[in-house]
Amino acid sequence: MKFEFVAHRPCQVKSLLKEHDVSKALLAKVKFKGGNIWVNGREENAIFVLQVGDQVTIEVPDEPDLDGSLTPVEQPLNIIYEDEHFLVLDKPHGVASIPSILHSNTMANFVKHYYLSNDYPNKQVHIVTRLDKDTSGLMLFAKHGYAHARLDKQLQAKTIEKRYYALVAGEGELAKQGEIIAPIARPEDSIITRCVHPSGKYAHTSYRVVEDFGQVKLVDIKLHTGRTHQIRVHFSHIGFPLLGDDLYGGRMDLGITRQALHCYRLSFVNPFTKERQEHTSRLTDDMKTVIIKSEH
Repeated sequence: MKFEFVAHRPCQVKSLLKEHDVSKALLAKVKFKGGNIWVNGREENAIFVLQVGDQVTIEVPDEPDLDGSLTPVEQPLNIIYEDEHFLVLDKPHGVASIPSILHSNTMANFVKHYYLSNDYPNKQVHIVTRLDKDTSGLMLFAKHGYAHARLDKQLQAKTIEKRYYALVAGEGELAKQGEIIAPIARPEDSIITRCVHPSGKYAHTSYRVVEDFGQVKLVDIKLHTGRTHQIRVHFSHIGFPLLGDDLYGGRMDLGITRQALHCYRLSFVNPFTKERQEHTSRLTDDMKTVIIKSEH
């Protein structure tokens, strides 16, 4: 795969490439694993000095299937968007994002099979945004390492935006909108759960109540930080845990037995076109059913 850049100041090739998120590791891959660098159509090296207006082209070698630990698993994918660099999928609840001791039929396994069956030149799976097993909605994959590196910069800059719908229930009043700022830590007696604790890491969640059905509320949520179980912990902390979330005290008697959480919108800047892309996903049937019952 080839990428082109134009020098806007005198500098070495490697300096220009660094400005475009080409890491030292990727540059080494270009140099030693079958890639190449051209300046105005002539083969050059990374320390070649550029002049204003010079055009640099790099060829990044393909990524073969080297991860034998990730078994390809055939499973239909709900593809929301795909181009040569990115893949956006709508993940069903009950499916983990990545393999673990407990889970082997995961989104990563499914994507691996999809890449192999389509004989894509880059066969390694790069997950940019993941979701908990029982959270549904949009996931973003990079289709090669360079695309992943460029989106990692956006993750660090917090310019990739994910929005969630959740169904919550509790006693008392929930403000129509609010900011939950409370540090999240891992209890000493658990490797799974999280809790609000002064020793924890800073965590910030914004929300807005979209519909109020009495005890049950549909809320629109924006994360400003990405702590493990952040939404679930924060809403439990303010007394309105997610429906179906027995780990954090959510009600289990309203027709849903997984945390009622859905990533419905995903927005990021495509670093190759400079355009902001926005993708959406419809609310899942199990959450819709709870809403319909709550309306009556």
